[in-house]
Amino acid sequence: NSVTSHLSNQKARATAMEVPVGKAQQPCGICMEPMAPSEAHRGGSGCAHAFCRACLAGHVRAKVEAGAAVVRCPGVSCAGALDPELCRAALPADLFVRWCGLLCESMFLGARRTYCPFPDCSEMMVADDDGGGVSEGCVTQSECQVCRRLFCAHCAVPWHAGVSCAEFAQLGAGERGREDLLLVEAARECKWKRCPRCRFYVEKSHGCLHITCRYVLYNT
Repeated sequence: NSVTSHLSNQKARATAMEVPVGKAQQPCGICMEPMAPSEAHRGGSGCAHAFCRACLAGHVRAKVEAGAAVVRCPGVSCAGALDPELCRAALPADLFVRWCGLLCESMFLGARRTYCPFPDCSEMMVADDDGGGVSEGCVTQSECQVCRRLFCAHCAVPWHAGVSCAEFAQLGAGERGREDLLLVEAARECKWKRCPRCRFYVEKSHGCLHITCRYVLYNT
């Protein structure tokens, strides 16, 4: 038993000696504290700089909070960019998602962006037109790529079926519900007119085109 124990101890010491001391004591490129190989995180594929979890996460957070999409390696005289996927294991989930969001937005710099108008979605999308105007024949009906609901890309509101963008713009804030839009569509089809003062719809049954509002004695 003593011989077996002695051989086991010798084998353990020999195994420990096989681990390179330099590799076990690799310093973090920011705080210079020694790191075990399992604690070292390489952030970029173009360089060999490694950092501890806390330092790498802190560096990325500082850059992301400053609005930077491309985060450079913090290594001395290193111009390489950090790779989000290589850094992912060292980053909190919310920080990783925020960083990826900035990278996505940076890909569309100069493009006109639009957002899903539904509060529970708000997905960002790129408009496929040259500006914000609506020309004749321009298609403004769009479908959100995430929630799959229809909206108007020009008015940035849920889709106003049967009502043009010009008609929708003339409606008041309390007149843009589904029932209100159906009324506008019916008024157009029936050729009803709307008093510009009291906003009531009227239908001509006979006589001239002159109308006197019965509520405010307003001539139109």
